Amino acid sequence: MDLYYLPGSAPCRSVLLCGKALGLDFNLKTLDLMAGEHLKPEFLKINYQHCIPTLVDNGFALWESRAILAYLVEKYGKDDSLYPKDPQKRYFVNQKLYFDMGTLYQRFADYYYPVLFAKAPYNPEAYKKMEEAVGFLNTALEGKTYAAGDNLTIADLALVATISTYDGFKFDFSKYPNVAKWYETCKKIPGYEVNQKGVDEFVEKFGPLLPK
Repeated sequence: MDLYYLPGSAPCRSVLLCGKALGLDFNLKTLDLMAGEHLKPEFLKINYQHCIPTLVDNGFALWESRAILAYLVEKYGKDDSLYPKDPQKRYFVNQKLYFDMGTLYQRFADYYYPVLFAKAPYNPEAYKKMEEAVGFLNTALEGKTYAAGDNLTIADLALVATISTYDGFKFDFSKYPNVAKWYETCKKIPGYEVNQKGVDEFVEKFGPLLPK
């Protein structure tokens, strides 16, 4: 399977974590977005939205990281523990995936990306929205070991890729004990080092661009 990706990208890192959980090996193909490699005709033939991660599995092209996570488990999982088939259990996984995409990750992007890529000033209100999102997750994790129940699911893989990016930019989790505890649990996932390596690369590249 070919995986078009960048190591620092949180969505890409979630797919790498899923591959580790399933024992899959990807043929990694780095795309330099700054150089416009994602806009080359050969890549546009694979993915007209020219986004990463993009997975090509025996000629079948997929994108949108959370959809890729579900596909990988449904096709290659030995059981359904990472993405339960039971409708109620699956709801909690799906809800957290959509929360990650539309709220948790989006609010990180809303705060940092204008500063990084448009040289805009920091927006304190956007930071409050980040804190609110982490607060939502903290409430959701009350009494739980993992994001969607008692065992690891793809919801955790998506969320920890985002939360570790927050952490890379020195977000203070001390007010969110449930998130902090869950985060430490996720760091023990086999193969987690692939995520941390990507976080470190992301921070090394973009951290110096942030105004002090």
